[in-house]
Amino acid sequence: MSDATAGDRPPMHVTIALPDWAATFVASASNERLRDDDARMAFVLELARRNVREGTGGPFAAAVFARRDGALIAIGVNRVVPEQCSVAHGEMLAIMTAQHRAATHDLSTVEGGCELVTSTEPCAMCLGAIPWSGVSRIVCGARDVDARAIGFDEGAKPNDWVGSLRDRGIEVVRDVRHEEAVAVLQGYADGGGELYNAGGR
Repeated sequence: MSDATAGDRPPMHVTIALPDWAATFVASASNERLRDDDARMAFVLELARRNVREGTGGPFAAAVFARRDGALIAIGVNRVVPEQCSVAHGEMLAIMTAQHRAATHDLSTVEGGCELVTSTEPCAMCLGAIPWSGVSRIVCGARDVDARAIGFDEGAKPNDWVGSLRDRGIEVVRDVRHEEAVAVLQGYADGGGELYNAGGR
């Protein structure tokens, strides 16, 4: 039995915190209306870079925006290592925070709908969460193959995952600021960032 379970009572709740710098980062953008894919992706990629620079997680970030006017609803950055939680991916935190803020498990009920902008295409886990989240559109920067190229395991995904989402009425846009998104991943690897869950084990 591990130290984490030996003689301990099970926790009654789990808290996953965004980094301390996140509130200031969001406040600096609170009056902006990021009205197009390029601007929204630039914002998300800066989130990912900041997460790496601050040493507060992996090179992945995401945000949920209102489709009606581009208003920022929630952000998420990868917190797997600092929070010791394999599900603390940027997309998951952005979705959970948006749902909490909107007081609903179904973001499709938000007037005008919501979209998820993510610095890298979703891994198998995040892909599974997207249809249930209620978002109606996702915008991706780097591709799955780019994350795998630096050593991350993205899990088993359907070959036509884009088509499967579209079949559910979820629009998918790929390769927005692709080269810049790949550079964030490569910079993390070149800087010796921890490649947790590497090697497809």
